[in-house]
Amino acid sequence: MAYQTPHYNLVVFGATGFVGRILCQYLLNQVGVNGAVKWAIAGRSQAKLNALVSDLGANGLPQIIADVSDEASLRHMCDQTQVVISTVGPYALYGEPLVKVCAETGTDYCDLTGEPQWIRQMSQRYSATAEQSGARIVHCCGFDSIPSDLGVYYLQQQAKQRFGRVCDRIKMRVKAARGGISGGTAASGINLAKEASTNATLRQELDNPYSLCPDSSQLPEPPPILVPVQYDPDFQGWVSPFVMAAINTRIVLRSNALLDYAYSKQFQYDEAVLTGPNATGWLVAQGLSVSLVGVAAAMAFSPTRWLLETMLIPKPGEGPSQAAQEQGFYDLRFWGTTAEGQTIQVKVTGDRDPGYGSTAKILGQAGLCLAEDFPPSVKAGGFWTPASMFGDVLIERLVKDAGLTFEVC
Repeated sequence: MAYQTPHYNLVVFGATGFVGRILCQYLLNQVGVNGAVKWAIAGRSQAKLNALVSDLGANGLPQIIADVSDEASLRHMCDQTQVVISTVGPYALYGEPLVKVCAETGTDYCDLTGEPQWIRQMSQRYSATAEQSGARIVHCCGFDSIPSDLGVYYLQQQAKQRFGRVCDRIKMRVKAARGGISGGTAASGINLAKEASTNATLRQELDNPYSLCPDSSQLPEPPPILVPVQYDPDFQGWVSPFVMAAINTRIVLRSNALLDYAYSKQFQYDEAVLTGPNATGWLVAQGLSVSLVGVAAAMAFSPTRWLLETMLIPKPGEGPSQAAQEQGFYDLRFWGTTAEGQTIQVKVTGDRDPGYGSTAKILGQAGLCLAEDFPPSVKAGGFWTPASMFGDVLIERLVKDAGLTFEVC
């Protein structure tokens, strides 16, 4: 790293944004200001940083001015810290300069992106640099995709204990969830739709679940990323496409590859929303599917995309209220099957709305995990997934301090 003894264990970049503020409040509750973990907040506006410190009641919390348009300021920030947590998105628009500087300076990095095309680009451009410098880059450290990625990892550990072998097929079903959407998530989706509307190669990439894997030439034909409406006999209910499957599936499959195919080269994975066992369940599944297709179609064309962007979708910086975050939750169920037909079911739950209240806690623990639990001698530099980087260590943190549960049903 640029500094053998950096001033801070971690820095929150984008601290004054919607998720950044929730994350800072969480870190303040977890580690305080003058505790063993030294941390700072960073952003481009001194006035907004001052206001955040005042709102948090966190006098003495260090502040750093850094801007994605000023590489020197990013380098100055990275030279002062072990880890940067970035909440500045859409990452495809604003994320590359920081990833570049982290890779060059040997600074560990995590974020909450759900943009697969950008993740692939960053890995292709900066993997060699990160491997040389020792920087560990870990994308997708929010609801997308830690509950899915670590849920699969946890199930496989349980399967090995119970059966002596892993499952070569796992499916995740969203049994229940409550939560809103923020402007930042909407902006990322809109930007991806804009890119795909003019880029045929990107549209083809988005159809490939293995697009983030180092080599998919020898891997099996995968299930569709967006599972169609169908009856799932294992869960005894109807299922509908799950929008987050587009990123979660890719991360789970990449984890398998980075773990040297610990789940086997025949491993397959898919996600869907469970809607119920009867006619009502079928109707709900059809309604969700039609809504998802309708939004995707609207995003594909400029006039309807403009309508969504200006009139229906929250603006960046907006999101669920504090009460809505606290009332939110999620319950994910994983069903694994071995090659011999043995089955195991696992559930992963969270105690806040998935996109923001829970995501902030998950992201905070990922950053703390990088700073406290993984010295350079334990994991080499490069581009990792949550499961391949953190494994059991982060699961323990999430259960202890982030309101998640992992258990066999």
